[in-house]
Amino acid sequence: MKRIYMSAALVFSALFVVGKSDAKNESPVLTGPYLGQKTPGSTPEMFAPGIVSTEGWEVSGVFTPELNEFYFIRDSKESEKQEMVVFINTNNQWHESVVSPRVGTPLIAPDGKTMHLGKRYKERTGTGWSEVKKLGAPFDTLPIMRLTASSKGTYFFDEFKRDFTGDIRYSRLVDGKYEEPKLLGKEINSGKSFHPFIAADESYLIFDSKKEGGYGDSDLYISYRQQDDTWGEPINLGNKINTEGWEAMASVTPDGKYLFFNRNMAPGNHENVDIFWVDAQFIETLRPKQ
Repeated sequence: MKRIYMSAALVFSALFVVGKSDAKNESPVLTGPYLGQKTPGSTPEMFAPGIVSTEGWEVSGVFTPELNEFYFIRDSKESEKQEMVVFINTNNQWHESVVSPRVGTPLIAPDGKTMHLGKRYKERTGTGWSEVKKLGAPFDTLPIMRLTASSKGTYFFDEFKRDFTGDIRYSRLVDGKYEEPKLLGKEINSGKSFHPFIAADESYLIFDSKKEGGYGDSDLYISYRQQDDTWGEPINLGNKINTEGWEAMASVTPDGKYLFFNRNMAPGNHENVDIFWVDAQFIETLRPKQ
């Protein structure tokens, strides 16, 4: 597991058009939806190879609701630390910018107004994003790696411990305040459950975990909310998505069409981790019939 570098400093680089041919930049022009990439089917494909996914370490790719901004985390070759990067679509061309050194693990709230960064966050402003803020109580004492929010404002988040164990909790927004976090049940928590992603309507939860009968290092699972508001037995996403390596940090695009996740390209080697995407039709295919 890579060390997480935490900094609240915001260091912005100048925007540039990807693909404008000159001596320093020979990348192709990126136009169209999803950074101009050909969309995948039921077999996962590397996202934006050579542009986003490289021979280095890239994780946690997420779009804003309008699908015109794409954020992810990568190792910086210059600083040798982790940084947040954004591609912004302006006039149908994607522009790349370094946002800041890494602060948490980004997920965008369904309404697009908040970027959650673990127990930190940013708010959308008229000119971009605010400075990094802290969630405060009752979350300030928990080692949160990833936090995801539903349209109701319910938080689902992991608790990452130094011995690489952890569980997933949730906290509802009640009368304008967040209740004390509660553990999800044993069907989801196994002591090694991380990186939750909650559907906007809270109908399903996707997370990664090491469970008996899995395919490898860490697999992706989906659990559906039952009619009695309990969570169903997690379903492994299968051997097209999961391998003997590490699959983790899943999220679904705001249009509901694609699942993004991470995979290490050689089992046990976390120096080369890439961002993959796959058609999200499996969400309905696997959904139990009520």
